Amino acid sequence: MLSLPAGLRAELGHDAVGTCAAHGERILARLPRAGCVFADEGLWWWIVPSGSDIGIAWPSGTHYVVGDPSWTRSRPGGRPAGPRLVHGPDGDSPYTAPIPLYFLVCGLAGVAPRWSLAP
Repeated sequence: MLSLPAGLRAELGHDAVGTCAAHGERILARLPRAGCVFADEGLWWWIVPSGSDIGIAWPSGTHYVVGDPSWTRSRPGGRPAGPRLVHGPDGDSPYTAPIPLYFLVCGLAGVAPRWSLAP
């Protein structure tokens, strides 16, 4: 299970948005506030509240994982399992606000944001 830093609670549940590592620093620099960000095998994982995929289409190349992304599974070759924390939260919440993150990811992917009000 994903381990958030001590003292942080994900009371809204948590999902994760994976972006390519090459965009990680650019996204982080442009967000007004970031939560916990982890890096694992070429992806940066942004912790967002559960349900941050409802009604929006994350761009191709972005990975949206509901719940625990199973980062604790064993890996071949004796590599350590799990991501490393690359950014602690700017405050007392583990979450990155999904809407600003979504707009930044869309901009970097060169696609227009798309959402739906229908369930």
